[in-house]
Amino acid sequence: MTPAASFTLFETPIGTCGLIWTAHGIAGLSLPEHSATATRARLRRRWPDATEASPPPPGVQKVVDRVLALLAGEPVDFADVPLDLERAPEFHRRVYEVARTIPPGKTMTYGEIARLLGAPQDSREVGQALGRNPVAIIVPCHRVLGADGKMGGFSAPGGIATKRRILEIEGASALAAGPLFESLPRRHG
Repeated sequence: MTPAASFTLFETPIGTCGLIWTAHGIAGLSLPEHSATATRARLRRRWPDATEASPPPPGVQKVVDRVLALLAGEPVDFADVPLDLERAPEFHRRVYEVARTIPPGKTMTYGEIARLLGAPQDSREVGQALGRNPVAIIVPCHRVLGADGKMGGFSAPGGIATKRRILEIEGASALAAGPLFESLPRRHG
């Protein structure tokens, strides 16, 4: 049985994000839609039984504060945040476990993760799992690159430029990307 879920919305420099949790841990981080209403609607589609909680419990608020710190340009590591990934397929959970071992400022390739999982031919599947990552940033899919060092995709506003900038914030200085979210307009709910 899936534990009951709750969610909260919070404002960031890139718009209104949402954080979903259960008694077992963080189950989702929703990056902003075009408005707070759209972010809330997306959360309700993905977690229809979740209840909105504002303010969130203290432990969840600490995760929100850490997301805000990262988006403000501070290096933050989320490796200790408890997760509830029960809804994710088993292969995806294995990919996320490996991705969580990548330290801030370091990167790994899709192929390296596939090899660590004992499935060297599955680098595309690793990319697909990371593309469906329900807790982007907390499971640091931004730290995973293509074999040739290319950024690959990233679903946050600003796409690859945002991915590069988060890596730069974390100390991957070879990936100069310019000011965080410089070209993005401020979003309002």
